[in-house]
Amino acid sequence: MKGKTQMDKPLIIITMGDPTGIGPEIIARALSRPELAGLCRILVLGDAGAMARGITITGVSLSLEILDAGFPPTTLDHTNIYLRPLSRLAAEDMLFGKPTAASGDAMFKYITEAARLCLSGDAAAMATAPISKEAMNRAGHKYPGHTELLAELTGTSDFVMMLAGDRLRVTLVTIHEALKNVPELITMEKVLSTIRITHRDVDRYFRKNPRIAVLALNPHCGEGGLFGDEEERVIKPAIYIARKEGIDAVGPLSADTLFYFAAKGEYDAVVCMYHDQGLIPLKLLHFNDGVNVTLGLPIIRTSVDHGTAYNLAGTGQASDESMAAAIRMAAIMAVKKVNGE
Repeated sequence: MKGKTQMDKPLIIITMGDPTGIGPEIIARALSRPELAGLCRILVLGDAGAMARGITITGVSLSLEILDAGFPPTTLDHTNIYLRPLSRLAAEDMLFGKPTAASGDAMFKYITEAARLCLSGDAAAMATAPISKEAMNRAGHKYPGHTELLAELTGTSDFVMMLAGDRLRVTLVTIHEALKNVPELITMEKVLSTIRITHRDVDRYFRKNPRIAVLALNPHCGEGGLFGDEEERVIKPAIYIARKEGIDAVGPLSADTLFYFAAKGEYDAVVCMYHDQGLIPLKLLHFNDGVNVTLGLPIIRTSVDHGTAYNLAGTGQASDESMAAAIRMAAIMAVKKVNGE
């Protein structure tokens, strides 16, 4: 970003996630990475006490700067962690690994304010630390997770989960579903919608005219109907329509061989039929630095590809690689969106 001023750099909002988990620690460690300084300005939404504790635990050489009101100054630098406090949690609500209704309500506030800032154009993107879905539900916010809440906040009905790293990107037709329910959830409309959204956002943010692999549901693509007919009845028709629309979609392809070629760079994204079909190879290649990206939203949202890791909370040992990768990806996507690259 040679020649750019600090003001030209996109503002990325980081939500703290669960203050009783590893969120504050991985944020502190990620923001101490010098390579992020040239990419973006950063504002954290969270709890001041939790953030101060995270800085102490990790021992990073950063100071905490509290921004109570108003929009952050244009001169955000990288010697400080700038935080807008949206909660003031009591000590009993900040015990490591013991989220409460109060901490669950705080998580909800961080997410909703970040979405508001992105929708208004005040921020370019948001990157989220992990939450406790149970605590958020206990606080009365009945959402399965970040994605469904953000879909409601942005008025989005069609969205896609993408997990990404430098070597592999996977999107999912179905997400957190019992395996026995997956076949009936794999409809032609759902497969086609996933292909379309994958194509549109990968083209917009990552690679122009992407080549997309679409996986079969059954072993050996159903073996001519011997192992199932979803490939002929559902998946092939969706691919046919997508190709008629100018999308470079290929398939259905057998999952047991496809990922070898995808990891070598022959495809820009892989549309998977169910959670583990895509997540097992993704985490094999990108266990530490995988990023969760919600496609289809009118805003840019990236996230870590892991949970709250309560067993590591307070130890200072949690890896910040996924958090840093999520911030980096959010910044790169924001720049491409502005530049129309």
